[in-house]
Amino acid sequence: MSTDNWRKSSYSPNAANCVYVSAGDNHTVRLRESDAPDAILTAKPATFGAFIRAVKADAFGRLAAD
Repeated sequence: MSTDNWRKSSYSPNAANCVYVSAGDNHTVRLRESDAPDAILTAKPATFGAFIRAVKADAFGRLAAD
């Protein structure tokens, strides 16, 4: 794993269920979860922005049951 400066989401108050974001190499955005820190999602900023807008618009509906 890179030595990126990971930042925890302000919406992740529980230490066991945190989402982290970092600026990656080659102008990318990187995401990971605290329970699987070696599984990193990498995207270009425009793609990441489109994903965030879709999540906020509830474009994916409910993906998992409680």
